[in-house]
Order: sequence, then structure tokens, then C-alpha cells
Amino acid sequence: MQLSRQFQQRAETLLPGGVDSPVRAFRAVGGEPPFVVRAEGAYLWDADGNRYLDYFGSWGPMILGHAAPRVVRAIQDAAARGVSFGASTPTEADLAEMVHRAFPAVEMLRFVSSGTEATMSAIRLARAFTGRKFFVKFEGCYHGHSDSLLVKAGSGIATLGIPGSAGVPEETIQHTLALPYNNIAAVEEAFTRYKGQIACVIVEPVVGNAGCIPPQPGYLEALRAITAREGAVLIFDEVMTGFRLALGGAQELYGIQPDMTCLGKILGGGLPCGAFGGRAEIMRMLAPLGPVYQAGTLSGNPLAMAAGIATVGYLIERRDTVYPQLEQASAAVADGVAAMAREAGVPLTTNRVGSMFTWFFSGEAVMEYESASRSDTSQFAAFHRAMIEAGVWLPPSQFEAAFLGIAHGEEEIRATLAAAKEYFAKV
Repeated sequence: MQLSRQFQQRAETLLPGGVDSPVRAFRAVGGEPPFVVRAEGAYLWDADGNRYLDYFGSWGPMILGHAAPRVVRAIQDAAARGVSFGASTPTEADLAEMVHRAFPAVEMLRFVSSGTEATMSAIRLARAFTGRKFFVKFEGCYHGHSDSLLVKAGSGIATLGIPGSAGVPEETIQHTLALPYNNIAAVEEAFTRYKGQIACVIVEPVVGNAGCIPPQPGYLEALRAITAREGAVLIFDEVMTGFRLALGGAQELYGIQPDMTCLGKILGGGLPCGAFGGRAEIMRMLAPLGPVYQAGTLSGNPLAMAAGIATVGYLIERRDTVYPQLEQASAAVADGVAAMAREAGVPLTTNRVGSMFTWFFSGEAVMEYESASRSDTSQFAAFHRAMIEAGVWLPPSQFEAAFLGIAHGEEEIRATLAAAKEYFAKV
């Protein structure tokens, strides 16, 4: 780790904490963060030549594996024609058609450069469409770092209160209603108390930023029924779940049609890309058609469009084989480790939906942020350190979901289970 340590020390002189995103600093798990210099398939290599089996996949996008040949070729071909134009390109409509094919509820959409842009723009649009100010989010759900959404937002700020970050005035979040996830009674109470004032409900249909937490049976259906009844917009934040849990994301998996959808991560094939879209009557309120302003110099960037078309196109072509393969591999890893923990007498709760999962070091069911927060984070940190020393790189936080992709085959599964077996044999 000598070179990684040197890179970290150099970075700390110029970047706060030496990182451009807080979880990379390994503060939640201890140890020194490796500095990655290349990646291929299911693996990462650090500056010191160490190889790691990757279970966070750039936090979700790498469903085809790192440096997937078709994605690399698409980016290279696009770059040869120019990396940015600040003008419309045919590939924007090409990818938009693919999104609509996978997500029929997205009748129209707009590309942006990040999930944060997508969610904040969707909420602005919902407020304009309804003429209302308040919106509902859920504790432990992270929808990006815009001010009004940094309220009990999970992951890096999971243990903090309201507001979830310094620099966010209380006035900015006075119209944000943070409710417990998987609790419909709380939603009904909010709509009763703020009758006719709630513009929208935004939800990660499967929580990923308090660890993986699936919806309880009937929960998403109830959110759909309440918002429809009350004239509020239902927004699914599928930045993580889109194209991952199924080609059409959580809304396909659970059979729920939201009014608006936010996408990112897999959408851009690993390049900065996001999108928000939904019912045409809502989307037509965007400028230049309507009064809601939103713009971005790099929105629809040709490199991101090329990577997205290559990635989403593959998923469309191979949907009948990709998703069963991901399900089988994810079950083998998640259930295999869970079985080892049981045998060792270590309290462990495993939550998994498709190729998205979390091992909570807890003896209770994890159904919302509060139960997730009672997990033994020190035990998770010890597990994380042991696994990375064995060459398996898990998300460096108890409150982040793990992901795998189609590059994780039998060899990778065996290596993961062998590393876990070694750890549980010592505890």
C-alpha cells in the first residue's frame, strides 16, 4: 500500500480528506483506501499492483463489468468525433427511445449529468405541476446532495439529524417532510395534516443508501394509491435500481407505475449521466415548452450517450439471460455468507433484491433506517478489513448496498466465499 498511501497524502494537500466523495475515505471502516489505477471485468487494481474483486461496481453502474469491450469501443468511436458540442445530437433520441422501451411510464424525459440533478429537477417540476410546496421523502433514502433533500438521507450522513449537512439552512428544508420508510400510516398522517399541500412523494423503491432495504408487501402499492387519491406526483428514484433489478427497474419488478422516474448510474454506462422523465403532461411544463427552467451544458453529452446506448442496448438484447444470471450469482454470494455467519453464531441479517444486497451485522430484521442504524458497525468494519485484505473489496460502509455484475462468475463467487469463510472461522 506504499504508493496508495503516498497518493492519499498528496491528495490530502489539495482535496478535502483527499477525496472527491466522502465514503471513499474509508472513515467508516478504517484502514487505508487503495488508489485504483485500472479495472477490468470484476476486478480493480491499485497503484501497488494489488488486485481486488469488486463488489461496489463504481456504486452501481458496472453491471457489464469494468472496461466492457462494447462500451469502450462506443466511447472511443464517439470521442473520435468530438467529446462535447453543446448542441443536440441524434444519440440523445436513440438512448431516450431505449429508456422508454424499458420504462413505458417514462413518456418523455430529459438527460442531465447526475442523479442529483435528476431528483432536484423532478421535484421542481412536480411542484410546478401541482402548484404545491411540500414534498415527502423517507429516512435513509438518499436523493443527491441538493439542499432540500439532505434530510435524514442515509449513507454518509446516516447518523445525523435534520438538516443532514452544515450549510443547509432550516428555512431551505421547511417544506421537506421526512418520514419512516415502510410505514404507510406515517404517509397517511402527513397527507391528512398537510391536506392539499403536498406536491410529491419521492422514494427509492428499494432503499440503497441505508443499505439495501426492500419494500414490504403492499407498501409501494399504497404509495401509488395515496398519491393518486391526493393529486400528488409519485416519483421513483431509480438511479440505483433502474436497469439493475430488472430491465425496467423496480417499477417493472413490483408492477407499479409512478408519475415520474429518475435514472442514473447504469444509464450512462459508467460515464456521468442522469435523466428524469414521466408523464408527458408533466414533462411538457419544462422549458422551452413550459415555465419550468432547467438546463445543463453537458446534458446529453455524446460520450455518455454512447456508453449508455452500448450498455442499455446490451441489457435489452440479453435481458432473458442477464437478469437470471445476476439473480443466481447474487443469491450464491449473499446466502453463502449468511450461512457462514449463522454457523459461526454471528448475528447477521441479509437483505437482497436481485443483484443489490447488504449484510447487516444485526440480529433483527432491517425494514427501515432506524433498524438499520442499530447494526453493529464495528463488526462490519472488521469484516470489511478482513475481506479487503483477502482481495475482496466491499462497499466501505454498513449503510451502502453491494452490487455485482455479469463479470462475477463461479471463480469470483468461490473466492468471495473462501474469504468470508476465513473471516468467520476466526470470530
